[in-house]
Amino acid sequence: MEDWALIRRLAAVGVPMARIAARLGVSRTTVVKAVASDAPPRSERRQAGTAFTPFEARVHELLEVDAELPARVIGEQVGWSGSITWFRENVKQLRPELRKIDPADRLV
Repeated sequence: MEDWALIRRLAAVGVPMARIAARLGVSRTTVVKAVASDAPPRSERRQAGTAFTPFEARVHELLEVDAELPARVIGEQVGWSGSITWFRENVKQLRPELRKIDPADRLV
């Protein structure tokens, strides 16, 4: 982003695009695009799935049956072969939404 601002500043005072490109170590095409653009470049990473993603639906089904089922048992049933600690963390995130409310826990 700093390069983008510098390119635009140098171009505004009349420095040739080829000289800007050489000075900053970028291509002339980059300079042309920076001068033509109204906003700095943005790069966004796509949301990528994790190793847990293919197992999530099956884990969800098992937790609906028994929300207190140990993560190790769930891992064995779904065929998990990765780190059990990481699997536990992912199961831990799913548990609260599937736990049934215990009537004795209600305060009101």
